[in-house]
Amino acid sequence: MKNIYKILIAFIGVLAVSCNADAVDERPILNVGTAPEITAPATGQNYVLDVEKATEVVAKFTWSAATYSTPVAVKYTLLIDKKGGDFTAAKTLQTTVNGITEVSVLTKELNQAAIDLGGEPEVAAMYDVKITSNVSGSFAQVSKGLITINVTPYTGKVPYDFADWYLVGDATASGWDNNKGNQILFRNPKNANEYSFTGFFKAGSFKTIKDLGSWTPMYGGNAGTLIYRGASDPDPAAIPVPSDGYYKFKMDIQKLTYTLEAYAAGATAPTYDKVGIIGDATSKGWDASTPMVKSTFNAHIWTLGVTSLKDGGMKFRANDAWDVSWGGTTPFSGGGNGENIPVAKSKYVIYFNDLDGSYMMIPNQ
Repeated sequence: MKNIYKILIAFIGVLAVSCNADAVDERPILNVGTAPEITAPATGQNYVLDVEKATEVVAKFTWSAATYSTPVAVKYTLLIDKKGGDFTAAKTLQTTVNGITEVSVLTKELNQAAIDLGGEPEVAAMYDVKITSNVSGSFAQVSKGLITINVTPYTGKVPYDFADWYLVGDATASGWDNNKGNQILFRNPKNANEYSFTGFFKAGSFKTIKDLGSWTPMYGGNAGTLIYRGASDPDPAAIPVPSDGYYKFKMDIQKLTYTLEAYAAGATAPTYDKVGIIGDATSKGWDASTPMVKSTFNAHIWTLGVTSLKDGGMKFRANDAWDVSWGGTTPFSGGGNGENIPVAKSKYVIYFNDLDGSYMMIPNQ
């Protein structure tokens, strides 16, 4: 009797395996069919890109649908490479999902791709464009044909691999609003982990934020130690300011330390009616200053909104004269001497502190 039970159990096991195998064999198999092909624009199209139209659509690309043996959700990738390239170093212009077979490419997207592929600003060059498809990262198909376009780019993004930090709190110009004219901290050009601000604070407290409009990342502090807050971290203590006055705040985000010291010279430092930028990097050259805007909270802080600058040099000067001027030897941040600040062509937001000559110039605006 025991042998009969053993045989019956073995038979059921074989039958189960057989059924599972049949189910696997009956699953649909996906096969590739016809690769997509670009249908517009026509090959030979010429694009002279304009920095003033960076956010406008410069070209609309359409292509035929890729086919597969069964209906599937297809992802498409529009690729561009220098003419004659093998597309191993190609740049992605755009992607679509759910079988969408067209995209609108912005001027800045085509421009940056051309620059990244070695294109020179204001010099026409030829580029090849093709389309690829895949299903969940597999079953790739690549267009057999491609189109060639002629692109004249403008100056692309200036490399800027730095983090910027801003003050927030009732001791500062913006109060506890994290996106209302927040005072930027000036970065040490010799140590990108060090930031400082010398200027007026009200009695109260403050913290620092990295991204305007967001409360994280953030630094608070206690007794000289910086306290970091990420997306899932608790809110750190604010750094206290005992009374209205001028202070020098300095923080090191690597060492996680800070100092806040009274700056007595701030109360007696000269104030200026005007401060502006001047130089061959500016629109007025060395002939006239471009005026900056004085802070209503701190009489020594000046800003200039989005401003186009050219390759060259510039300085800051007071009252449209050369009696008092400031410069620097390093791009983006620095201060304290009379050299010409080196500038690469881009659009910048500019901050300046006439107490110590510190400047910050944020490119790619």
